[in-house]
Amino acid sequence: MADSGLIIVDKPADWTSHDVVARMRRLAGTRRVGHAGTLDPMATGVLVVGVEKATRLLGHLALTEKVYTATMRLGVSTNTDDAEGEVTATASAAGVAAAEVHKGVAALTGAIMQIPPQVSAIKVDGRRAYKRARAGEEVELAARPVTVYGFEVLDVRAHDDVVDVDAVVTCSSGTYIRALARDLGAGLGVGGHLTRLRRTRVGPYDLSMARTLDELAEECVVLPIGEAVAAAFPRRDVTAEQATLVRHGGRLPAAGLGAGPIGVFGPEGELLALVEEQGRTARPLAVFAS
Repeated sequence: MADSGLIIVDKPADWTSHDVVARMRRLAGTRRVGHAGTLDPMATGVLVVGVEKATRLLGHLALTEKVYTATMRLGVSTNTDDAEGEVTATASAAGVAAAEVHKGVAALTGAIMQIPPQVSAIKVDGRRAYKRARAGEEVELAARPVTVYGFEVLDVRAHDDVVDVDAVVTCSSGTYIRALARDLGAGLGVGGHLTRLRRTRVGPYDLSMARTLDELAEECVVLPIGEAVAAAFPRRDVTAEQATLVRHGGRLPAAGLGAGPIGVFGPEGELLALVEEQGRTARPLAVFAS
């Protein structure tokens, strides 16, 4: 059996996240593999893959903060809001000054309401939006609250009738970077789309920890599940008596460590469970100890 833990993959372009999981199943020698937070095929960078028991961490890790580097092209709109789609409109961005770009970026920073791209995996009446859109349907998606913690412009480059904006975006789970590109262009009156996207961090896991698929084929580096939890969540060490309670799915008294998931470790340092504090108790979210 493969070791339980996380594999931090540097996803290549033109691979789906599912393609990466299929490859990692072969490399790790197990079917029990999943990923946290989908990356579009054109995107590269950090994809957190869980193996064996660590697949149960993925839903919690997917909710953490993410960081991206991106290039957004102003002056061209597409039906997918990225370079993989069909051009739907053009407008000269030659008159857009860097100061206007910075002003537009500021308006998209903080707590905002964002309409996801029509070609997205969100379900509408039980069917994925992208399947409806590709079938020619007009998809109505509701705006959703997301948080853009940071939207830093690195460079603004004008050439011919388009302007390319390089940026670093730090955001909450559920934020679409291609929707930011679309909305930046719309706010400037010229339209826009995403031409390059690289995810550099998911929670505490960044590119310094990531390995390419070729590197993983040579050595499948797995971050042990206990280390993965300790890196991502607050840690709580318990007594032998409390450990027995946790192993059987029992609740602990709350320790005041916050509302998010908390990693519970036994006297020998072994990971026992993820718990969540509610009022005076900490209830188990996932128990890992046998």
